[in-house]
Amino acid sequence: MISRKNEILFIISACLVFSMFSCGDNSIPRPRGHFRIDFPEKNYTRFDSLCPFTFEYPVYSLISKEPGMDEYCWFNIEFPDYKGRLHLSYMDVKNNLGLLTDDAHKLAYKHSVKADAIEEKLWTNEEKNVFGIIYLISGDAASSVQFFVTDSISHYLRGSLYFDAQPNKDSLAPVINFFREDIIHLIETLEWK
Repeated sequence: MISRKNEILFIISACLVFSMFSCGDNSIPRPRGHFRIDFPEKNYTRFDSLCPFTFEYPVYSLISKEPGMDEYCWFNIEFPDYKGRLHLSYMDVKNNLGLLTDDAHKLAYKHSVKADAIEEKLWTNEEKNVFGIIYLISGDAASSVQFFVTDSISHYLRGSLYFDAQPNKDSLAPVINFFREDIIHLIETLEWK
């Protein structure tokens, strides 16, 4: 019968032998993997309709109207390959510009619960009479870019970018940055009729 002392020596010896042969190679940390997202080449086409404005939007997007949405010049720019949607809503200014801009501000700041930060960028194009604010919302908020533009007299257009996906700032960041450029291009090319 094996004594208690010999049993302990056997266990220690076995552990030493296993530890000497178990780690032959240096361990290499596994690289962090990310999804590869292929973006199309930037190319735009002109939106011209019965609405009192015109702008350029990406050729890799589609213009759609919300079912049941009967508002004049309320529509979406869809990015089907990325499950994204830019909601656009136009309103006539009738002595209510303050109310409209306050509403845009409140809608953007509703995302402050989940947002890490909300950066406001003033937009001014005196040549085209286009003025407004772009809200860049960072973090896990449902909407990452919102804006409004106006001529301060009769036209007002509001937009907000949403994705049909769980908000995750790390995963969506490249897509948001890509479409942010398209939104800025839309605003740069916007003209009132």
